[in-house]
Amino acid sequence: MTDVATRLLALARRRGEEVLAAALFLTRLPIRWRGPWPPDLSARAYGAFALIGALLGGAAGGIYAAAVALGLPATLAAVVAVAALIVATGALHEDGLGDFADGIGGGKDRERRLAVMRDSRVGTYGALALILALGMRVAAIAELAAPGQVVAALVVSASVSRGLLPCIVVLLGPARMDGLAVGVGRPGRFVAAVAVSISVAFAFVLLPAGDAAIALAGAAAAAAVTGLVAWRAVGGYTGDVLGAAQQVADVAVLIVLAARA
Repeated sequence: MTDVATRLLALARRRGEEVLAAALFLTRLPIRWRGPWPPDLSARAYGAFALIGALLGGAAGGIYAAAVALGLPATLAAVVAVAALIVATGALHEDGLGDFADGIGGGKDRERRLAVMRDSRVGTYGALALILALGMRVAAIAELAAPGQVVAALVVSASVSRGLLPCIVVLLGPARMDGLAVGVGRPGRFVAAVAVSISVAFAFVLLPAGDAAIALAGAAAAAAVTGLVAWRAVGGYTGDVLGAAQQVADVAVLIVLAARA
């Protein structure tokens, strides 16, 4: 085997590791890791978040199309598609949104907000945030209605909303020095750029250029606002902050596309 072939094989192995690790982080699919875990893999895996998001969105879109083909109205098919996404991810991001809303709404200072966010119980603010987010997602999907449009929208929303997460981690410091988000590690700027580039590519391939640009801008603005609120309220990011950012960015993309439909 030539030196070039050896390097290409090693590169392909690294990319495969990153995709598998990202799937382990972002889904509850029955994936098994074999062999030792490379020490830098957790941070590198951020680069594949957008790809895993696209796969999740594509699967949910396929479920929506199948539900419509079986005769379900658009609203019920949208509920089924969103439910499938929640099952596949184990409500990972929804849990983060609920905890983040409770912490921001119910905490009077930084320490109290972080304590509330760590509490697994859902309060009034968290419940309302989840109801509103789920309702807007279902309503936007039902408004798009056509299976082709829904598939494209779900791929883009799921990919972009996850592709932006490494940017938040890069730009914000951790709010505390323990917890899952810190244990995963922080990606470099190149890894974050890769994640964003993948999500941008999906957007411009699957959507008209104008829709793609506005959807990307809406998602970036939503994620940026979430990050700014987190920075002012708790001084950085946590796993709950990332979950909340994913949810609001996802909703932003779907609303934009539904409005332009």
